Amino acid sequence: MLTPLAVLLDLDGTVWQDEAVLLGVPGAIRRLRAAGIRIRFVTNITRLPARVLCERLVAQDVSASVEDVQTAPVAAAGWLRHAGVRRVALHVAEGTREDFRGFTIDDAAPEAVVVGDLGAAWTFDRLNRAFLQVMGGARLVALHRNRFWQTGGGLALDAGAFVAALEYAAGVEAVAVGKPSRAFFETAVRAVGCEAAEVMVVGDDVANDVGGAKGAGCGAVLVRSGKYRPGDERSITTPPDAVVDSVADLPGLFGI
Repeated sequence: MLTPLAVLLDLDGTVWQDEAVLLGVPGAIRRLRAAGIRIRFVTNITRLPARVLCERLVAQDVSASVEDVQTAPVAAAGWLRHAGVRRVALHVAEGTREDFRGFTIDDAAPEAVVVGDLGAAWTFDRLNRAFLQVMGGARLVALHRNRFWQTGGGLALDAGAFVAALEYAAGVEAVAVGKPSRAFFETAVRAVGCEAAEVMVVGDDVANDVGGAKGAGCGAVLVRSGKYRPGDERSITTPPDAVVDSVADLPGLFGI
């Protein structure tokens, strides 16, 4: 396999699991960087701002700056600004709101309704409020469409399930700005200053990481950690370029 110029690393289930960095990951990232490979962390995490994710990486011996971290909320804020939207209703985790600085929070007459992962805070009243806002003419913006994610206690519903409910009830189609949207990966590719074919995406989600990467013209490596299940690599029409046990195997895969 040719050595990529840049690697886009998923976080949950790939770099860390339940807030603990996986064995061998910090050393592997240092070896990749020492070989001149550019690293960017790309994630559909919607409960934490990019700043906190960066701090968590640094605390666990993974060198990173806030600019190295691309979250779905960061991508959403960029899409909203480009679309000229100023008034938004945010159905996102409280901490993530800092990534939407500069917007007017308006629950009465929003131009866009942003939906992320609220976990147990997704009550009937909250979901119904978002439904009424969309029915009032607001654009539905989904931070991502993940159906579920891996927690310490097992699999749990993710934001995509609630996005689907709103789409069905309101008869609309959401704008998806997180993985696996092409726009998300194109933003990351521009940030590392490479062509898509020179970039390798690494993650544990065959649809969001591998499918999204291939749709944007990037290479893809699937890791057998996190939400990976045996046979995932055979469940997609555009299979990964390689399957490895963990990020720790990347230097060897790339001939480093």
